[in-house]
Amino acid sequence: MFFCIGFILVVLLWTGVLQCNGIAARKYAVHGVDVSEYQGEIDWETLAGEDITFAFIKATEGSSYVDPRFSYNWENAAKTELRIGACHFFSFDSSGDTQAENFIQTVPSVQDMLPPVVDVEYYGSYRKNAPDREKTIQELTLLLQSLEDAYQIQPILYITHDTAWLAQVFPTYAYWIRDVYSSPSDAYPAWTFWQYSNRLRLEGYDGEERFIDGNVYIGSEADFAAFGQTN
Repeated sequence: MFFCIGFILVVLLWTGVLQCNGIAARKYAVHGVDVSEYQGEIDWETLAGEDITFAFIKATEGSSYVDPRFSYNWENAAKTELRIGACHFFSFDSSGDTQAENFIQTVPSVQDMLPPVVDVEYYGSYRKNAPDREKTIQELTLLLQSLEDAYQIQPILYITHDTAWLAQVFPTYAYWIRDVYSSPSDAYPAWTFWQYSNRLRLEGYDGEERFIDGNVYIGSEADFAAFGQTN
């Protein structure tokens, strides 16, 4: 009997019917999603009606890659009432200057946009052999400063457990943390956004990935409206 109950719970979690952090996330007033090419063609009017306030949209990786769905997503998401922001996946294998150039050439400013996001997480062989921290700090500093100069707003840093150490180096930045299995712990710095789920099912997209990431903002609706506003 216990095996059957456990199996059912696993299935419900795997299919997205149950969310590990669903109850904890409900206490936050401001919810949003993040998307990439894997959500396929997005009907932004439909998705915007799914009780969300913001959307982060993947734009670039490294010095040359551009998400093939970015232009469509950016243009059409901007037509809705959602507040949107663009994301860059940081590469440990190219310079911060060229990565900034890739993002800036790809992402035009739109009204009320959220600050640029730099996603720093270990990938590929770096999961077992972490990159040199000094080199990472050097190139990341170049990237962050270039983005701040271009958009006149300090970027957001997206981190995982592995890269939470960055908060000691960049203490003044807003952090977007990933923890899809439990509520944020002391392993993370003070955070502004929390990616609490990678298995939400919402209406409005039809890609090879049937799930979409769920996120919350830590403050009130009024706090969110003021967040990231330039003078």
